[in-house]
Amino acid sequence: MRRILLVDDEVHVLSALQRTMRSFLQRYEVEIEAFSDPEQALLRCDEVSFDIVMSDYRMPGLTGADFLQMVKGIQPEAVRLMLSASTEFADVSSAINRAEVFRYVAKPWQDDELKKIFVLALARRDEALKAWPPAKTISAQEQELARLEAEEPGITKVRRDADGAVYLD
Repeated sequence: MRRILLVDDEVHVLSALQRTMRSFLQRYEVEIEAFSDPEQALLRCDEVSFDIVMSDYRMPGLTGADFLQMVKGIQPEAVRLMLSASTEFADVSSAINRAEVFRYVAKPWQDDELKKIFVLALARRDEALKAWPPAKTISAQEQELARLEAEEPGITKVRRDADGAVYLD
């Protein structure tokens, strides 16, 4: 089941978004959660993983950019989208870069455009899941053990008898 989180301080915008999205996301198994309070949404992000998180840019208290940046810290693999009626491109583009937002959705949105953005976001999420978790990094201790083993094969292996005593060769 895919999970989408929507955050906007205007409840009627959340209702319209959910209604629109349900119409074109029917073929996907999607659960949509909506919050008008970004702090409550952050608490929810601590509880469950979301595939896509979309937040309004202008909200009282916590801005959408700050919210999405916090989501990035909690769920870095979630695809983040910014929703805004703001025409202040410099502010919005700075926020997009800071929170590594995948796409910007203008208010009022066009249903066809919103559908394309969400389909692309789901595809991006699928690609991210294929690459997750990131490649394992080797610790300094593991690197040193590998170096010693390369110099003296068997040096890092300990042979014990049935009682646990160590064999010395």
